[in-house]
Amino acid sequence: MVFYKKIICWNHRKKNSIGEHIRNLGLIGQKEKEGIPTMGGIVMIFSTLIPTILFSSLKNIYVIILIITMLHMGFLGFLDDYIKIKYNKKGLSIMGKILGQILLGLLIGSTMYFFNTNVSIQKIDSNLLEKKEHGFKTTIPIPIFSSHKNEFDYAYLLSWYNKKWKKYTWIVFIPIVILIMTFLSNGANLTDGIDGLTAGISSIIFATLSLLSIISSNKIYSSHLHFIYIPHLDEILIFSFSFLGALISFLWYNTYPAQIFMGDTGSLTLGGVIATLAIINRKELILPILCGIFFIENISVIIQVLYFRYSKKKYGIGKRIFLMAPLHHHFQKLGYHENKIFNRFIIIQMMLSMLVLILLII
Repeated sequence: MVFYKKIICWNHRKKNSIGEHIRNLGLIGQKEKEGIPTMGGIVMIFSTLIPTILFSSLKNIYVIILIITMLHMGFLGFLDDYIKIKYNKKGLSIMGKILGQILLGLLIGSTMYFFNTNVSIQKIDSNLLEKKEHGFKTTIPIPIFSSHKNEFDYAYLLSWYNKKWKKYTWIVFIPIVILIMTFLSNGANLTDGIDGLTAGISSIIFATLSLLSIISSNKIYSSHLHFIYIPHLDEILIFSFSFLGALISFLWYNTYPAQIFMGDTGSLTLGGVIATLAIINRKELILPILCGIFFIENISVIIQVLYFRYSKKKYGIGKRIFLMAPLHHHFQKLGYHENKIFNRFIIIQMMLSMLVLILLII
């Protein structure tokens, strides 16, 4: 909190030298946000990085993956923020961002699949002989393939047709990771349009994923609750709680009326880290529920753009389904105060997190 306060004071003394340039979208209260310091995400990154380096094992593959994700997405977001402040309001090109996200998704997917996940987690822990297995076990919200566990193996997608194809499971798994990484980081980025919204929603998601990490890293808890037991996962708890603490501290100054923004440095990092945390926990298939708001915000933009192009091509005039996309701007255009939108989205996020816990535990 001290660092955030110092940035706010420094920006005020330097006459908004790192202040946000607000595009004129015709929204109420938009002009008041001009000049508010951005790039609060930098503090989040360093506040997480320092305790992680000091207190976590840097030999742990999961810790390394999370650090790489945070630094990669942080750099991508910083580049975007810097261009917006110094050169033009559009920032980094869309293709530039997506390419960076695809590269990270490729790295995370390959690392998770080839470096340790082909080995049965349960067998390693039982001190049995390690046996190379093709596939990647993960968790689904509702038990379909097993009456006792919510487990799903990506190898099923290929082996139902031909068992020999199990060895090509990576062809399915890695593109899914890339898709999740791209969709979620952009979803978090698009949601960051109302004071406190992205930080508030992400805090609840982080708390939920941290709880799932605690359960999955403990042999007794995971067995009792039918979770996939993941040895050495407890090492990521320092990272998770450090990030959560930094996020809550940021939220203190980002609630309406905001005194600081996270910028793309923060929002892209948030989306990327949440996606990676879920993949490490083998919970990536619950993300459409847990991160439902990010997904809906993303989809609202896709629908808006596609319908606009379709109607323009067919009728000669571009039409819109929403008054404005992403979805939270639609509600602003309807006359809702941004504080009310924030409160209701937070309530929805709490319900989504509770739903995920209920679906995983029953």
